[in-house]
Amino acid sequence: MIGHTAVRDALDRRLFDRRLFKSAAIVFPLLILAGFARTYYLRGLFDVPPLPSFIVHLHGLTMTAWVMLFIAQVWLISSKRVRVHQRLGYGAIGLAILILPIGFVTAARSAKYGSSSTPPGVNPLGFMIVPLFDLIMFTIFFAAAIYYRKKPAQHKMLMLLTAINFLPPAIARIPIDSLRALGPLWFFGLPTLLALACIGLDRWRYGRFNIVFLAGTFLLIGSYVARLMLMENQAWLRAARWLTSFV
Repeated sequence: MIGHTAVRDALDRRLFDRRLFKSAAIVFPLLILAGFARTYYLRGLFDVPPLPSFIVHLHGLTMTAWVMLFIAQVWLISSKRVRVHQRLGYGAIGLAILILPIGFVTAARSAKYGSSSTPPGVNPLGFMIVPLFDLIMFTIFFAAAIYYRKKPAQHKMLMLLTAINFLPPAIARIPIDSLRALGPLWFFGLPTLLALACIGLDRWRYGRFNIVFLAGTFLLIGSYVARLMLMENQAWLRAARWLTSFV
């Protein structure tokens, strides 16, 4: 009887995980599409300026590839194709290696030459800290996910954090003026709520906190605060000016 209950509980937990990540695999691309449809994916249907450079297009391609990779990995696990999931993980490492330098050059060029993605009235050099922190957090979460690759509970939640980490740029571009007017409260607030909701659901289902996911979530939230605090810091502005000298 005890053994039967344990097996059933394990199956229920597995079903819960699949539903959670299937939901993430739907919400993640929908938010990305909602934010970037007008300026990238469906730009031919709207009267918008052309992409400022090839590097911006390359950045869009690599980030789109990451979204598709996330969806594919969720599908592979849900269909019990674990070996293929593991092999595709090597491709994820290669893609991550591309995302970092391309993302840096895109951010630095936007800060140096200006970009429509910079909020009105914000110093482009100061705003550069936002995408750079995206890359730093991505590096931390993905490296930790590789480290915990043999511990599924930690690995999958860290991969979820890589997705949540990349949401603010898309959320900030969703063309709803009342939401965009909220600024950081909106584009940092929604990912924060999503991450905290995942913590709550995970705690409710397993009866304990996933410490790795908890630490990663609060690190991400702390990075949001740090970005806002340092954006107009003179030391950061000097560092940003130096970084843009490389592009």
